Amino acid sequence: MRRGAKIAIGAVAAAVAGAAGLGAYNIVDAVAGGGSGTNAAAAPERTGPPSAGETEETARAFLTAWAAGDTEKAAALTDNAEAAGTALTGYREAAHVEKVTLRQGTATGAKVPFSVTAEIALGKQRSTWSYDSALTVTRGRTSGRPLVDWQPAVLHPELTQGQSLHTGVTRTAPVTAVDRDGNELKPEDFPSLASVLPELRKRFGEKAGGEPGVEVRVETAGAAAQAEPKTLHVVSKGTPGKLTTTIDAAVQRAAEAAVSRHDDASVVAVRPSTGEILALANAKKTEFNPAVSGQTAPGSTMKIVTSALLLEQGKATPGKPLPCPKTATYGMTFHNVEHSENPGATFAQDFAASCNTAFVSLAGQLSDDALAAEARDVFGLGLEWKTGIATFDGKVPADGGAGKAAAMIGQGRVQMSPLNMASVAATVRSGSFRQPYLVDPSVDGRQLARAPRALPDDAARDLRSMMRLTAVSGTGSKAMAGLGGDVGAKTGSAEVDGQTTPNGWFTGYRGDLAAAAVVPRGGHGGDSAGPLVAAVLRAR
Repeated sequence: MRRGAKIAIGAVAAAVAGAAGLGAYNIVDAVAGGGSGTNAAAAPERTGPPSAGETEETARAFLTAWAAGDTEKAAALTDNAEAAGTALTGYREAAHVEKVTLRQGTATGAKVPFSVTAEIALGKQRSTWSYDSALTVTRGRTSGRPLVDWQPAVLHPELTQGQSLHTGVTRTAPVTAVDRDGNELKPEDFPSLASVLPELRKRFGEKAGGEPGVEVRVETAGAAAQAEPKTLHVVSKGTPGKLTTTIDAAVQRAAEAAVSRHDDASVVAVRPSTGEILALANAKKTEFNPAVSGQTAPGSTMKIVTSALLLEQGKATPGKPLPCPKTATYGMTFHNVEHSENPGATFAQDFAASCNTAFVSLAGQLSDDALAAEARDVFGLGLEWKTGIATFDGKVPADGGAGKAAAMIGQGRVQMSPLNMASVAATVRSGSFRQPYLVDPSVDGRQLARAPRALPDDAARDLRSMMRLTAVSGTGSKAMAGLGGDVGAKTGSAEVDGQTTPNGWFTGYRGDLAAAAVVPRGGHGGDSAGPLVAAVLRAR
């Protein structure tokens, strides 16, 4: 029989101890794989569970062969020699285990624990890996011999069927992400970035100049192989690259503090002149990032986009009368918050007071696809944004009837994230859409989304005056109180099926800083989300 290449003799011994008479003979015969002389031929076939002696000696013989690199002998001592042989060979070759020391523990019934010390060598990288495992001895169904019940978990307790151990370079290089001033962004300092930093490593590790590390990982065969391999042991950490982000530490701290006052809230800040994302924060610290990937109705903050459309098409001007009745019907009946009304209102006053019915009254003057086109062509919503992390990029579908009217006030099928609405406010402030980004596109050469056209100057001027009115004396004035300079705001309350209290929204800007926030079940946006945005705007 050809033996596998010997690696190193482990700490187990193959001697048979503590057994006598016929039982001792049968144990040795079973472990050796056969006997000699007349006694072997006459030995009765054993049945039932393995004895304590059989369990101990079978385990000892298996571990000794494994440690010595005698793959064939070790595999022959299992109830699935083919699978065991493949796995044990892979342990040496794929996992790059140069030497293994195995120390047998005290059996509990048929289960035998043992410790493993594996010396791993891949190129110049070397490491010692220690862990505990166990095996179970069973009786062969046809031979009656005591055998190791072969399972992948014998090699390592976290292995299951179809899995194996591999040692190799990490799929991505490590990254040290820093803020715009070069200071490291640590998850303990900025908890909301804990889910973002691993994504930055995956996308930009090697592009940031990092060198991959070496690790032992679990790899899965077949359809499940698409899952991210689990790392069991780090041989070398590699050399991290330095990745500069657009995060402003002061603004990020303000955002983290603002959301911490809520059970569920999200806020994003961007720079209107460039599109740089200065902060993003979520009250709930999960892998899902609602600040940039949330998909919920934005409520009346959407009236910024609707107003841009109405101003461009000449359907309304800030000083033109546009009554705000208690209800308006277009496919269905719409009402205002608290059923308010203002028969003598102007369009600017409707905007500042967030009158739903005034906007709905103009639905019949717009084509079914007009709002969707304005959102896409001027505000970049629904284009493919390439921020450097996964994001939801806004959704404003064309619609007719009640759906069109609902979309005009940010309900129906319109879906946004705080990032989208921060970008909307930033577009009004700057006059044109600049796609938000967290990592400069020069790092990987990606192309940022571009809106087909800018907001016309007169429409941009009118929108800024209406948003200023909202911030100074409208529904956003309480939250924006004390913020001087060039300010603008818009509140929103978005009704959601199954919720008795609407989601609170707020977006606004102050100088070259724009932000948006949502507080699920927060009620009126000026009261719930407004303080979050104001806190962020005060940070710069």
